Amino acid sequence: MVAELMGFDFLFSVAKYGDHWPKHRQLFHRAFNPTAARNYYPKERLACHELLRRLLHDPDNVMGHLRHMAGSIIMSVAYGINVLPQNDPFIKLARDAISTLAFAALPGRFLVDAIPALKFVPEWFPGAEFKRKAKGWRKMAHAMVDSPFAEAKRIIASGKAPASFTSVSLGNIDESEDREKAEASVKMVAGNMYAGGADTTVSALGTFFLAMLANPEAQEKAQAEIDAVIGNGDLPDFKDEESLPYVSALVKEVLRWRSVTPLAIPHYLAVEDEYKGYRLPAGSIVIPNAWAILHDEVMYPDPYSFNPDRFLLDGKPNPAVRSPEAAFGFGRRICPGRHMAHASMWISAVSILATFDITKAVGEDGKAIGPTYEYEDTGLLSMPLPFKCTIKPRSQRAVDLVRATTNDEENL
Repeated sequence: MVAELMGFDFLFSVAKYGDHWPKHRQLFHRAFNPTAARNYYPKERLACHELLRRLLHDPDNVMGHLRHMAGSIIMSVAYGINVLPQNDPFIKLARDAISTLAFAALPGRFLVDAIPALKFVPEWFPGAEFKRKAKGWRKMAHAMVDSPFAEAKRIIASGKAPASFTSVSLGNIDESEDREKAEASVKMVAGNMYAGGADTTVSALGTFFLAMLANPEAQEKAQAEIDAVIGNGDLPDFKDEESLPYVSALVKEVLRWRSVTPLAIPHYLAVEDEYKGYRLPAGSIVIPNAWAILHDEVMYPDPYSFNPDRFLLDGKPNPAVRSPEAAFGFGRRICPGRHMAHASMWISAVSILATFDITKAVGEDGKAIGPTYEYEDTGLLSMPLPFKCTIKPRSQRAVDLVRATTNDEENL
């Protein structure tokens, strides 16, 4: 349904192993490996500071601001596109397409995934509504890939394109290569970036806010560490990460506490396999239970409690406790953009903690209103439902620091 009928076969998570999969994966890895991902720190910092300003001026639209920030980072990094402050068409286009993907990718949702021969049924045939849906969704998938790529090429042709994955990759195409095929590869790899990173980042940072509401002591401890290391003279930056072990542990705990993709990405077995005595026939679909892995009581005692200290020993990272990498998938299909995703999440969390207090909303009767901590399970993704909270600057100095970030673009 997803790969063939809906046209999402360009995604690393569902594309078949073949000539283009390793080439596209290599192209992505070259741009987003741990070292290369640092090249995008300035763009992530810029988007994070804009998020701070939005929270300062409109603290009641947390999830909306997170969506804008995530879309802004990816459109800038992937295509060199500066999104509109409100109702950006590229972000809307991608969100609409991704919502169909998240819905359709859940195993068992459509019978054609169990009986592939059904894909040959004509659209007009009774019971073939899935074919008609797939036809419309396919147009959305193609538009998500084609439209921003065309805009990126237009910006490049104008001679005013900032550095981005698309501009750099197109510039690196060798004269000996087939130009059309090489450009198609760049376009498909760029399309993976929004599909894999936007909603997942929004979900993780939404969980961060909920975790701070539910665990004010963790928020206070993180803020105390930030104040001791950074002081109140400047905003945190990536160079401070090693000096803030509790904040880093807190980010890990957010990823572990409420999995963004509880059942990860289903894997198709091309050949027969065996696991702990269980025979797994070729053609089987294996669903990795990421939730169970991240809530393993042996590795993570009291797994349903939010406890960043579980990742620390004597105030330093504890190597004996497994990092929540399962949140990003497994094996060759693991999220290739995880290094940039983690960086975006870390700089956002530490900057918010440095400048704002996150507390429960207060009703007209003066009593605190706790969020429901409910999530919408769209299929693959688990997304926090909109919630109310109070977000206040920690001091006038924090307000001044946030407002001063309006000069960010001049310093890029």
